[in-house]
Amino acid sequence: MQIAPEAVRVRRRVRRSLGNLEPLVESMKKYGQLHPIIINRKYELIAGNRRLEAARLLGWSHIQAVVIDSVSEKENLELELEENLRRTPLSEEELAEAYTRLERLNHPRFWRRVWNSITRLCSRLFRGPDGRARQGRA
Repeated sequence: MQIAPEAVRVRRRVRRSLGNLEPLVESMKKYGQLHPIIINRKYELIAGNRRLEAARLLGWSHIQAVVIDSVSEKENLELELEENLRRTPLSEEELAEAYTRLERLNHPRFWRRVWNSITRLCSRLFRGPDGRARQGRA
């Protein structure tokens, strides 16, 4: 569901400092909101305080939220802890491999560029005037 950030009430949180929000703000500006915040039926924040604050800093009128049926403060705290503790960061090896793949995609090797050019040319040659693939004649 979409909700106005101002409608969300932030109660006592485990995380006291939101840290540097600038990288998250830049990410949300570029890619949008990748994960919804979690709120209860009273519009109290359960998880996603940094995302909520980043949306506010960006001046967004709405943010994606998941509404859950939590009724007790204990359940809210358990969910907040669960969301913040169960993440596993990428290993150095996984991160290095991902950046290597990204570099290759940003700067393809010579033969990959040649292949991509041939593919684009064939695609343009075999398309009709309406931009759709031509049908074979029967």
